[in-house]
Amino acid sequence: MIRVPFKQVDVFTDQPFRGNPVAVILAADALSREQMQHIARWTNLSETTFVLQPRTPEASYRLRIFTPMSELPFAGHPSVGTAHALLESGLLSSGSGELVQECEAGLLPVRVLGSKDQRTIALRSPAAQRRQVDDQGLLTAALADWPIGDLAPVLYDNGPHWWLVELRDEEAVRSLRPDLQAVAALCRTTGAVGLAVFAAANAGQDYQRVVRAFCPADGIPEDPVTGSANASMGAYLRDVGQLKRGDRYVASQGRELQRDGRVEVSIEADGVWIGGQAVTVVDGTLSAGLGKQAR
Repeated sequence: MIRVPFKQVDVFTDQPFRGNPVAVILAADALSREQMQHIARWTNLSETTFVLQPRTPEASYRLRIFTPMSELPFAGHPSVGTAHALLESGLLSSGSGELVQECEAGLLPVRVLGSKDQRTIALRSPAAQRRQVDDQGLLTAALADWPIGDLAPVLYDNGPHWWLVELRDEEAVRSLRPDLQAVAALCRTTGAVGLAVFAAANAGQDYQRVVRAFCPADGIPEDPVTGSANASMGAYLRDVGQLKRGDRYVASQGRELQRDGRVEVSIEADGVWIGGQAVTVVDGTLSAGLGKQAR
């Protein structure tokens, strides 16, 4: 029987049950990859993270990130949630206001502002690059008659691959009912983790953009609040000239799932940063006999 510290953290919110949950296993060095995947399948959250001792002296900790189906090189809300869990548990301190996360996407700086209930955590996303897709047939099928905005749909890679689709306005994003089978087929064929839609927010809101993200190929019809997709969007808007260094905005995501996530996106000299608040909902230990895997 293995017992490991466990937290479930709601990310991109300061209120329980209003953000995107991540399961955090805080002492995972004794677990094999197969055991990690088994636990992630059991939690059945969009991501489960496993904290390990770093391999490089520059890193504060090492992180592995799993969906119920596979391992990811990087994901935004699991990274923010894990840093929150480590700080809250006292396993790390942020006296300097900075940490370094080691993950499959490399070494990523983490910025910590405030403390406890007022803490905001931000991290620099891996550099995002546009990927060329020659066959547009599945994209056309997935988008069907969607009210597309001015920007062309694109595939961006910042660790996970995301299809990014601008829609006409906030109402178009909030009312969208995608063909999830067509989206899943597009994502499987192009190696994307999901498809995210976005638009400028209506005037008078306390956020500037609205976002939704669909990951049916990974068994997640809609993700509540998505860090990596928001980071890729920030990179896309920068690349087409809509954003420049020093620009910041807040994205709203999750209302269609009765959540209310807020992702802070900033364009800085060293890349795109994403951040927000987090709150622990479950705190305890995970006890399991992991020697035998389910058949």
